[in-house]
Amino acid sequence: MQFPFSYWKSPYLNATGGTITTSGNFRIHTFTTSGTFSIVSGNPNPVQYLVIAGGGGGGAGTTNANHSAGGGAGGYLASSVILPGQGTYTITVGAGGAGAAQGGGLAGSNGGNSAFGLIVATGGGGGGGTGKVGANGGSGGGGGGGATHLGGTGVAGQGNSGGNGATNGGGGGGGASAAGTTSVSQNAGVGGAGTASTITGTSVTRAGGGGGTGDGGAGGNGGAGGAGGGGAGTPSATTSGTGVAGATNTGSGGGGGYGGGAGGTGVVIVRYQYQP
Repeated sequence: MQFPFSYWKSPYLNATGGTITTSGNFRIHTFTTSGTFSIVSGNPNPVQYLVIAGGGGGGAGTTNANHSAGGGAGGYLASSVILPGQGTYTITVGAGGAGAAQGGGLAGSNGGNSAFGLIVATGGGGGGGTGKVGANGGSGGGGGGGATHLGGTGVAGQGNSGGNGATNGGGGGGGASAAGTTSVSQNAGVGGAGTASTITGTSVTRAGGGGGTGDGGAGGNGGAGGAGGGGAGTPSATTSGTGVAGATNTGSGGGGGYGGGAGGTGVVIVRYQYQP
């Protein structure tokens, strides 16, 4: 018996949601804001995903001591899962954490979590302000200066710890593939490097940690942001300068400064084969 063509069902997935592109035989759904990923047809098939949470904001200095730290990158999860031929999954894209306000010596805020259904990446830890520890997160924020203040810890399998602060410099925030470095002498810690992914068809590095603030008045340097979009910290020891924000939709940490740089927003990317 022959069935009409309308009864035929492709074995490959067909889905909606996000910004859709293709690479060879694969379809890619990129979510830069929250939404839904809906599989409308197909047989159970493997789906690759990249889920990156929002990065932590950089810490702030005070009038007398501008030695703040960089924010940690948002948690980074990359793997695959077999999904059924139909179903709808909630996508959450985490916001970047706010940088601390100028002059208050406060820590930056943690980034927001990102999620693909039940797969959740933890927001990056805020960088410590002058005299304050870094916050825990997907990757930990750096520890503030003024003395040895510890960097925050990262979530196992998602990120790394922030670097410690020292007397005259803040630590770097942790990145997806490396910890932030500790401040040495008047030089601030550097943000940890992010991780490269080819899920979109080209290699892109995301989720770098933010750099800390050094003692510019003593010839020190601000810390560079980690590869993948981490914001740089300022070298200033005076009442000026805001850390660089983490790059948008990379989940990178913001740099430390007299005011902290904001963390970068997260991203969720889903990829699957859609044709032979």
